[in-house]
Amino acid sequence: MNISRSLVAAASACCLAAAPAFGNAVVRKPVIQVAILLDTSNSMDGLIDQARKQLWRIVNELATARKDGKAPELQVALYEYGNDSLSSESGYIRRVLPLTTDLDRVSEELFALKTNGGQEYCGQVIGAAAKGLEWSHSANDMKLIFIAGNEPFTQGSVDFHATCRSAVANGIVVNTIFCGERQEGINTHWKEGADVADGRYMAIDQNSRVPEIAAPQDKEIAALGLELNRTYISYGVHGREGAARQEAQDANLAAAPAANVQRQVAKAAAVYSNTSWDLVDAAKEGVVDLDKVAEKDLPAEMKKMTPAQRKTYVAENAKKRAEIQAKIKSLDDQRKKYVAQELRKLPSATSTLDAAVISTVRDLGTKKGYKFP
Repeated sequence: MNISRSLVAAASACCLAAAPAFGNAVVRKPVIQVAILLDTSNSMDGLIDQARKQLWRIVNELATARKDGKAPELQVALYEYGNDSLSSESGYIRRVLPLTTDLDRVSEELFALKTNGGQEYCGQVIGAAAKGLEWSHSANDMKLIFIAGNEPFTQGSVDFHATCRSAVANGIVVNTIFCGERQEGINTHWKEGADVADGRYMAIDQNSRVPEIAAPQDKEIAALGLELNRTYISYGVHGREGAARQEAQDANLAAAPAANVQRQVAKAAAVYSNTSWDLVDAAKEGVVDLDKVAEKDLPAEMKKMTPAQRKTYVAENAKKRAEIQAKIKSLDDQRKKYVAQELRKLPSATSTLDAAVISTVRDLGTKKGYKFP
């Protein structure tokens, strides 16, 4: 066998090993990839606050999607642009996160963003995201860019027409969210940017607050979310860091009850997966073989266990997690009904970031063959 054929065979074997299989068939999850491009100039504090608090509601909406009966894998990337703290050589653009399934990392980075005045180069940041991320090559997967800001879409030397057309040619749909009056966004070419890239144009009030309706189920859901954390078994070089990050993101939303509930509900969904640091998720997804995990990579309580005891310990925590997640989902179903009734009593709210993203994902996802409840 020649070298090139050997490499192909080895690569194929790796790919097959990385995916859970039933019989001889490899089961591949559908993938939803979302790149969020946020203007972090001076006037965008409200937008960043919405992104922090509404991330988990968006995640929960995506978690309900099904394609051919299968739940998707959700990957999120994050860029900031228009910030004077960034280098002029980069076009005042920074890739904060590549596409990742680690949603706690996304939350962590959103809370770390700071605003500062700058030049907002929409065409350039779209090009950076379209070229700089590992987008899926499958036409069946959903690939979306959401860019939000409030300055003319034409700023900078990079023509947005070129970068938007390049994105859509690669199956990436660019959606534009103007922070301000709808007609002003049209006048400053935000709608044109979406039109060029087969996307949707939306206008939001970045300073609007979503009504926070306290529901009878909230306290129990919050308590179950903390209980859920105790079923995670950290391992490897990222174990301690991942567990600390999970706790920190719970703490970040502790003062925002409605957003915290959405986070705990998201932790009960399949899209919230932490295979890089949690043995329960890693074993479930076939990322690790418990028999082959080095003792040094195990938490202290597992190091003295026999191989059989380790498997039992992981299985017990997986069972506990599933039970807690089922309770959270049941309570959330009750909560949704209560909140829907209360919302009908209130005047119509102005459009916010989460509503814009969710309506777009539902619309474009349906066209891609995804089904939403």
